[in-house]
Amino acid sequence: MTVSTEDVERDGVRLRLIRVASSLLADKGTAAVTTRAVAQAAGMQAPAIYRLFGDKDGLLEAVAEHVMDGYVAEKSAHVAATESDPVADLHAGWTSHVEFGLANPALFRFLHDPERAPSPATEAGLEVLRTRVHRVAAAGRLRVSEARAVAMVHAAGTGAVTTLLAAPTADRDPGLADALWDAVSRAILTDGAPVEAGAARTVAFRATAAELPGLSDAEKSLLEEWLQRSIEAAQG
Repeated sequence: MTVSTEDVERDGVRLRLIRVASSLLADKGTAAVTTRAVAQAAGMQAPAIYRLFGDKDGLLEAVAEHVMDGYVAEKSAHVAATESDPVADLHAGWTSHVEFGLANPALFRFLHDPERAPSPATEAGLEVLRTRVHRVAAAGRLRVSEARAVAMVHAAGTGAVTTLLAAPTADRDPGLADALWDAVSRAILTDGAPVEAGAARTVAFRATAAELPGLSDAEKSLLEEWLQRSIEAAQG
């Protein structure tokens, strides 16, 4: 497929605007990222932003995706390539999420604004979390459903960053994120050896049910539904 000179120039302009907006966002916060300010800093006219992004919100979304792409790609590659303990990988993902939020406060607040629809970049990060949790489940180390584990880890991690960002840097509790991880891990993980409890066995079986040979798709779907009901009944 041939790429036209016009497309190359358009991509170059788009990337330039994203980088300028990203710099403004990091230095001065969301309020500073106006179409006029970005256009002026980039040496362009505001209509270029509207043509490429629609509006300020579209530009901020593009900035979020640009900054998050490398972060999510790095996490995805680690999940795909790793052969290490899935519980350790889940903990590592938690730590990197907290570190990223504290290092990019304006972007974190934008991505987790409750009045905005979920960002594609945020959804990509959640998919990586689901993959990590699935590996833990398949290893027999999960005592709750995968959906509940993902929700608890995500909520606690986001809450940890939000709480820390709300406090002056000097007053932040350096052990808060670790304490929250300890609480969440005790709630969702089994103790010691894999598949030590009935609920964990069921969660582990459900995580691998789709790979069972000799069953039709309908049979696998029905089996997963039964197992999910059993898990939900066990976790209350």
